[in-house]
Amino acid sequence: MIKIAPSILSADFANLQRDIEKISAADYVHVDVMDGIFVPNITIGIPVVQSIRPTTDLPLDVHLMIDRPVRYVEQFCDAGADIVTCHVEADSEENIHEALRLIHAKGKKAGVVVKPKTPAEAVLPFIHEVELILVMTVEPGFGGQSFMADMMPKVSAIRGYINEMNPACELEVDGGVGPKTYRTCIEAGADVLVAGSAVYGAADIPARIAELRG
Repeated sequence: MIKIAPSILSADFANLQRDIEKISAADYVHVDVMDGIFVPNITIGIPVVQSIRPTTDLPLDVHLMIDRPVRYVEQFCDAGADIVTCHVEADSEENIHEALRLIHAKGKKAGVVVKPKTPAEAVLPFIHEVELILVMTVEPGFGGQSFMADMMPKVSAIRGYINEMNPACELEVDGGVGPKTYRTCIEAGADVLVAGSAVYGAADIPARIAELRG
């Protein structure tokens, strides 16, 4: 079954516990961490992850859009992240390998992320070390952007890599996912769909989550 990971970037930050409770029908809580360096925006960090951890039993899927994530992955694990994903573009290949090692040493799941302009083969050095690969279908940094359908061949290519080399790995798509685009993502091979405004902007959130599962 397709998993849904609503992004709390689209939640009301003054009522985060309430809005996380609203997505209890989902599979993951997607937490977008931005540092203003790797991406041109600043969102939330370690204290917020720590504070929301007790509010839900859902796994926290923490997407680090930060420079040199190896410096912070252990702290995010300690704060309560269940899955921590790092951008392959954010550091040297050696340091991304080390970040993945540190996440696993904390007993958590690790993943890598690729931006739209990054080719599919950029995930190959890490494919045997990850439980999740995330393909961005918008430029990372802001919510509410339009879906980039031209990323679907990349999703399909990575699906092929996963099937061949690490079948247990999940393939996640993030960016502009909603009622008009979710089927395209699933057909291309996605297992997990991140949706922010499409979920939190819905009149009936549980019904929207069910719809996005296909």
